[in-house]
Amino acid sequence: MIACVAVIGHQNNPLYIQSFTEADDALKLHHIVHCSLDVVEERVNNPKKSGPTLNETFLGLLYPTENYKVYGYLTNTKVKFILVTTDLDVRDADVRNFFRRFHAAYVDAVSNPFHVPGKKITSKTFAERVSNIVKSFGLSSAG
Repeated sequence: MIACVAVIGHQNNPLYIQSFTEADDALKLHHIVHCSLDVVEERVNNPKKSGPTLNETFLGLLYPTENYKVYGYLTNTKVKFILVTTDLDVRDADVRNFFRRFHAAYVDAVSNPFHVPGKKITSKTFAERVSNIVKSFGLSSAG
């Protein structure tokens, strides 16, 4: 199950964070997302040590915690997508598919002429699309 998704700007400013658990976990998930930015920076700045090439946008598993696994994705514009999941046996293909769909929803949201680049994403349509993507991720990994 997906616990949290986040869009982080190229200056490490949060553009969108949505948790899908109880309100008590929201602060902890925000902390996990914030901590994952260090891992993303390390992988981007030291590509030889971590494996993926510079053209690879999917960063893979950033780090596991006791209860969560954190995955990352980096767009060409240096916007970071973070996925926190409670499933400990998630396939990379499912995560890649999630990020591909999430990226498409993000592109549609920031292509809105009323969206100010670099500001928080407040679109209700984007939030609904993200919610649908998250629900479909849970179904695809269970079956």
